[in-house]
Amino acid sequence: MGREHWKKIWVGSAGNMVEWFDWFVYATFAVYFADAFFPKGNETANLMNTMGIFAVGFFMRPVGGWLLGRIGDRKGRKAALTLTVTLMSASAILIAIAPTYAVAGYGGVAVLLVARLLQGLSVGGEYAASATYLTEASDPGRRGFASSFQYVSMTAGQLVGLGLQIVMQRSLSDAALHSWGWRVPFIVGALGAAVVFYLRRSMLETEVYEESEAARDEDRGTLKALWAHRREALLVMALTMGGTVAYYTYTTYLTKFLSKSAGMEKSTASLVSFCALFVFMCLQPLAGALSDRIGRRPLLITFAVGSTFLTVPIMTMLGHAGTFWPAFGLALLALVVVTGYTSINACVKAELFPTNIRALGVALPYALANALFGGTAEYVALWFKKAGAESGFYWYVAGCAAVSLVVYLTMRETRDIDLHRVAQASSDTAAAPVPSVPSN
Repeated sequence: MGREHWKKIWVGSAGNMVEWFDWFVYATFAVYFADAFFPKGNETANLMNTMGIFAVGFFMRPVGGWLLGRIGDRKGRKAALTLTVTLMSASAILIAIAPTYAVAGYGGVAVLLVARLLQGLSVGGEYAASATYLTEASDPGRRGFASSFQYVSMTAGQLVGLGLQIVMQRSLSDAALHSWGWRVPFIVGALGAAVVFYLRRSMLETEVYEESEAARDEDRGTLKALWAHRREALLVMALTMGGTVAYYTYTTYLTKFLSKSAGMEKSTASLVSFCALFVFMCLQPLAGALSDRIGRRPLLITFAVGSTFLTVPIMTMLGHAGTFWPAFGLALLALVVVTGYTSINACVKAELFPTNIRALGVALPYALANALFGGTAEYVALWFKKAGAESGFYWYVAGCAAVSLVVYLTMRETRDIDLHRVAQASSDTAAAPVPSVPSN
C-alpha cells in the first residue's frame, strides 16, 4: 500500500478519534462538572440531569446520519467529513467555555444542550462519511484492511480520553477537577478537531465518487433514492443489531459491570478495560486484512456464532472474576469475538450500496440501529440488574447476535464488488441496484 493510500487512511480515520474522544470525555468527566450547571444540594439529581443531556446526543445521531449522509452523496465525501469535524470542534468549544450556574443560571445548561445536539449530529454523520471514504479511497483488494482503521481510531479516542482522565486524576486535586479541570479535555478535543479540519481541507475526493458525477443530482443522496435500496437499508440495520449491542457491552459497560456486579475495585476495572481495549484496537487491521483474503461473511459469521454461544458463559464468569488476570482474559476473549464484526462492518455496509446513495445508505440505517440497540444496551443491562435478573441481559446480547447470524448466513459476499463498476452503473441509472456477487 503506497504512501498516498496511507495518507487517505490517516486523514479519513483521524476525525473518528477526535469525535470519540469528545463523546467519551463528556460521559467520564460528567461527575466533575454536573454540579457546575445546576443548583447545589443534590449531587445525584445533578448527575442525572447532566447524563440526560448526554442522552439527547443519541437521539440526534439518526438526524446527523440523514443530514450528513445526504451531504456526502450530494456534495462529496470530503465535504461531509469536513463538516462533521467542524461541528464536533464547535461543540467542544461550547462545553469548554459554558458558564456555570453561579454565573448565568440555567443559561449554562442551554449551552450544554446545544453542544450535545451538535455532538449528536456530528457523530451521526462521521461514521458513514469515514466508512464511505475509507472504503472508496483504498485499493480494491485492501478495502477490509483500510476500513478497519475506523474502529482503530474510535478505540484510540476512548483510550486517549481514559488516559487523560487517569493523568488528571493523579496530578490534580479533586477540588481542582470540579472547579476548572473538567474543561481541559474539551479544550484538547477542540484543538484536535482543528488539526483534523486542516488535514481534511487538503484531502482528495475519492475517485469512485468523482467518476459518478454524471448521476442525476436530484436523486443523489435523497430518501427517494434510498427507498429504492430499502432492502439493503434493512440489511444494514439487521447486521448492525448484534454487533453494536456486543460492542457497547464489552466497551462502555464493561468497567461498570466489573465494579458493580463483580465487586472489583474501580481502578482495577478501569485497567482491565484499558488493556483489553488496547489489544482489541491492535487486532482490527489484522482481521480487516484477513477479510480481504477470505471474504467478509466468514468473519461476520464467526462473530455471530461466538457471540451467540459464548456471551452467557463469558458474562457469567466475568461476574465472578475478582482479580485482574481472569477479568482481562475473559474481556479480551469477548473482544476478539467482537472483532469479527467491528473490523469490517464499515466496508460491508458501504459495499452494499451504489455510489449515488452510499453515504446516506450507510448513515441513516446504522444510526437508527445504533440508537435502538447500541445506545440502549447499558439501560437494558441496568434494567435487568434492578429487576434482580441480571443474567437476562446476557441472553439479550446473545439473542441479538443470533438475529444477526441469520442475516450473515443469508447475505451475499461483498468483498469482490467492483465499486468503480457500481459507480458507473449509478451514473447510467440513478439508484441502480447493486449486482449480486456469489458467496465464497
